[in-house]
Parts: sequence; structure tokens; C-alpha cells
Amino acid sequence: MNSTNSESLGNVHGSVQTESKTGWRKFWAFIGPAYLISVGYMDPGNWATDLQAGSQFGYRLIWVLLLSNLIALLLQSLSARLGIVRGLDIAQASKNAYPRFINFCLYVLAQIAIIACDLAEVVGMAIGLQLLFKLPLIWGVSITLLDTILLLFLLNKGMRKLEGFIVSLIFIVGLSFLIEMIIVKPVVPEIMKGFVPTTLNHSALYIAIGIIGATVMPHNLYLHSSLVQTRKIDRSDEGIRSALKFNLIDTTVALNLAFFVNAAILILAASAFFKNGYHQVAEIEDAHKLLYNIFGAMAPALFAIALIASGQSSTITGTLAGQIIMEGHLNLRIAPWLRRLITRLLAIVPAFLTVLYSGSEGLSRLLVLSQVVLSLQLGFAVIPLIHFTSDKELMGKFAIPLWMKIAAWIFTVLIVGLNGRLVVEEIGNWSQANPAMAPLVHYLITPIATAIGMLLLYILIKPFIHHSDHKPAAIPHGIAKAIEELKAIHYSQIGITIDFSDNDQDSISHALMQGGKNATYSLIHVVETAGARYHGTQANDYETQSDQDNLQRYVTALNNLGYTSHAHIGYGNRAQAIAQVVKQQKVDFLVMGSHGHKALKDLIYGTTVDTVRHLVNVPVLVVKPQKK
Repeated sequence: MNSTNSESLGNVHGSVQTESKTGWRKFWAFIGPAYLISVGYMDPGNWATDLQAGSQFGYRLIWVLLLSNLIALLLQSLSARLGIVRGLDIAQASKNAYPRFINFCLYVLAQIAIIACDLAEVVGMAIGLQLLFKLPLIWGVSITLLDTILLLFLLNKGMRKLEGFIVSLIFIVGLSFLIEMIIVKPVVPEIMKGFVPTTLNHSALYIAIGIIGATVMPHNLYLHSSLVQTRKIDRSDEGIRSALKFNLIDTTVALNLAFFVNAAILILAASAFFKNGYHQVAEIEDAHKLLYNIFGAMAPALFAIALIASGQSSTITGTLAGQIIMEGHLNLRIAPWLRRLITRLLAIVPAFLTVLYSGSEGLSRLLVLSQVVLSLQLGFAVIPLIHFTSDKELMGKFAIPLWMKIAAWIFTVLIVGLNGRLVVEEIGNWSQANPAMAPLVHYLITPIATAIGMLLLYILIKPFIHHSDHKPAAIPHGIAKAIEELKAIHYSQIGITIDFSDNDQDSISHALMQGGKNATYSLIHVVETAGARYHGTQANDYETQSDQDNLQRYVTALNNLGYTSHAHIGYGNRAQAIAQVVKQQKVDFLVMGSHGHKALKDLIYGTTVDTVRHLVNVPVLVVKPQKK
């Protein structure tokens, strides 16, 4: 049942071995993906609804949290099933099932949702840093840029290291709230009564809508269907059944932990605020301030620590989801650090402007807005997921049974309906709160919302009317062709990049092996001094003269050995200068030395080789430096 598509999260795909393990070792090998998912259920975007529910209604709405957790458990298990059985994430499956334009729309909506989610993490981190260290919000927002470097480092260390880091942050959040529970001393019998469903008045219903609507995040569904593929499994029916079983256990444990955290926030608000007559606590800053007034310094400090850990863990998983939707829907791949930086900047800009013009109050409203945007996207992930996992041609004997299909559709109608109602009410509130915005709402926002609703209807109906054969619509690397008789290729003009390091000898040796004494060799060095950048060939500083002399020594040595070689000096930007020499000298094969950097140094220094490869139309041999 392997897919012909490219691998989801290819750099870590199948990187965790499970086949040779038994017993607890096998169980431990599968543990991890759902914990990365669980952070989305306890991110700063969920805190406001939990705080509001506890402060207004005490323990009465715990059953709503439990219901939303059951819904999440079902949908996340479907997502994991798709990834395990078909080796496809939701974005890849959608690419195969829907037309190109629809996939582009799905990508845009999913990307907006990830930016909105990232916005919630930026706001949560900034508020947490302000509460804990009295750091101004504007500085807190700026610091959130640094997690781009942290993510790059963790991804280079492998999936298990990333999962370990996330689990440690979850542990900090869980431990903080466990200590909070000891401090506030909730009434256990009243908590148990909260698990019994009760009728809801209008205010309670609105909060319940917020709890359920903010629970299942669309990017979590994309992410889970991909992360389960990091486990290398036996592709037999028995192996797939085993993987499904272990991943269900993983998902159940992780989401129950997320339920504990959300319930702890609600119980904290009920015990600290509702019992003391504070019934209108809806903002994180208010909760922190009241905790200090009631319980002293320790409780609010733990609250802020949990908020920071929650925001940091959530923002990492949002980045991975961004990679999945871009590769799946568009077959487009860019460097993870660049994608992370772009997403973070798109989230920071509105946060920056909001802090400058509206302060902390505006930041809280921005947090609510991000959740509304997430609500719009949810149906575009859930509905295709149910279609895919119900399709017996796609899933074979692992298609979901009828009872699960019915439950999934009921929960989906509930979630999409509640989210739709929330969106309609928010649009109405924007118009009423600021009459000057009414034309913008009526002529821009409302038509966009209507178009999105029609797109959702298409996603829902299309598989029923026209059954897709799920053949790959586009494969990023093409299809392998038959290898027939091969002819030797002889290169006559070979370029060698020189940087006067220990790598030069390896680069020259590899080049000579390609062309022998019949080829002409162009030795290329780029001078990067300030004078060279500004004056180009007119530069005549000490470094330029020294580099010319050194390069000529290489040429003389090669010529004495019976090879034909010439020196070529470039100026300014390395990649562009190398490409210019390649074109001028009609080089048909280029040899470049690799720097061998990793992590942060790779981010700073490692752009030349990749850039040159895209600037020239000749084969490029990259020679890695030998370990001494």
C-alpha cells in the first residue's frame, strides 16, 4: 500500500525503527507523534475560553471539555490511520483527489490558519514573558523570532530529539498546573459533578461553542498524518494493524494529558475566581493578577512559566505543519529555516502593530481573532479526512467502519456548525462595534466568507458526485525511466572553485579525475573585500593582489604537471561571481568544495553551493572535506 508520492517530512521519514523491536521497546518506539499533536490542544489560544468557563460557571462545563477531547481523539486517530495505511498526509491525499485550483485554495487557507496559530503563540509567549520578567510586550514579541534558530537546531538533531524537547515542555506545563491545583485546593466532589452534562443557558452555550471550536486545530490533523510516517513499520496487514494499535494508545495518552491541562486551567479559574466572586475573568493578564492577589507570588509565576512553555512548544509544531501543507498541496519545497522565518514574520507584524497602537488589550483581542480564523479552516481538513479514511478503494480493509464514519460526520457537523455560528457572530460584532467598518464588512469580509463557505460545500459534495481514483496528480521528482545503453561523457572545460583552504587539494584532485589531461581547467576564486564589492575589477587592495598571486601558483603547479589551466578572479557576491565565470569560460562541469558546516553555521555560510547550482546549467560536483 505504499504511495508513489514523495515522502512527507522527507528528512525524517521512516527515521525511527520499529520492526525489529518487541514488547515495551516496540511500544516506546511508537510513542512520540501524538505528544507533538497534544501541544496544539493546550496552546495559549485555548486558555482564554478555559479561564472564562471556570470563572463564570465554576466546574459546570468540565463535561464540555471531555466531549471536545473525545471528538479530538476520534479525528486524530483518523488522521493517524491515513498516514499509516496509505503513507499519505492529508495535503498529499487532497492533491490527488481535488483539482489544481482547489488545492491552491486549500493551501492558502491552511497557510493562513498556520499563521493565525503562530500569531496565538507569539501573543502567548509575549504575555508570558511580560508576566514573569516584567518584559515590555514589544520586546517579548521580538524575542519570539529566536525560536527559528531553536527549531533549526532541533530538526538537525533528529525526530527523537525534537519529540523529547516537546515532551519536556509539556511536562513543565503539566507540573506547573499540578502544583497550582495543590495551591488552590479545588473541591473534588464538585469537580466530579462537572462531568455530568447539564442544560446550558445562552452565555454558557456561547462559551461551550468556544471550547469545542478551539479544541481541534486544523494544522494538528495535517501534522499527525505526517508524523506517524516517521516510524518505519512492517507493511504487511499484521504490521499495519500493530502500528494502528500502538498509535491509538499514543494518541489516547497524549490527548488525555492535554485534557488534564485544559481541565486544570478551568478548575484553577473555578477555584480561584468563581469561588471568590470574580466572574468576568476572560483575559490571561487578569487571571495572573488575581492569582497574585489571592495566593501570593508562586501561583502566578507557575502560571506564566506554563504559558511560555505552552507557546514555545506549539510554535514548533506549527512550523512542521507548514512544511507539510506546502509540500503536499503545491509540491513546493524551500529551506525549513526560511519557511519558519517567513511564517513567524507574518505573525509578528500584526502583533507588533497591535502592541504599538492598542497595547495589551488589543493583543488579547488579536488572540481571539486568531481563533476565529482557525475556525474557518477546520472544515477543510476534517471533511477530506473523513472522505479519505472512508474510501475502501483507497484504504482497503483498513477503511473505517460504519459506526466510526457516522460518529465522525456527527462530530464534524457539530464542530463546523458551531464554528460557522462563531464566525457569523464575530462578523456581526465587528460591524456593530465600529460603524465605520460596516462597508468593509459588507463589501469585502462577507463576500470572502461566502466564497469560503461555497468552497467548503464543494469539498463536501465532490467525492459523493465524482469518485476520485486518487492517482497522484503530480509527483515532485517525476517517474523513473528505463535505463538503456549509457555512453561515457567527456568534459572539456572544467571549473574548480578555490578558497585557499585545505579543501582545495581535494577539489582539484576530483576535477582532474573527471577530465584528465585532455580538458582545460578554470580555477575560480572570488575576492569579497569591501573594495571588491564596490569597485569590482578595479579593486587593487592587498587581499586582491595576494589572492591573484596564490591562484597563479596553483595554475603554475598544474601546468608543470602537464595540465592546461587558467586563473579567473571574481569580485563581490560569491555565487553570482562563480556563475559569471562559468558562463564566460563556457565551463561544462563545475567542482566545488563543501564547507562542512552544521546548524547555525550552515544558516550563515551554507548558501553558496545551493545558490550556484540554481544559477548555472552544468553538472556540479560538491566535494566534502576529508576528516583529518
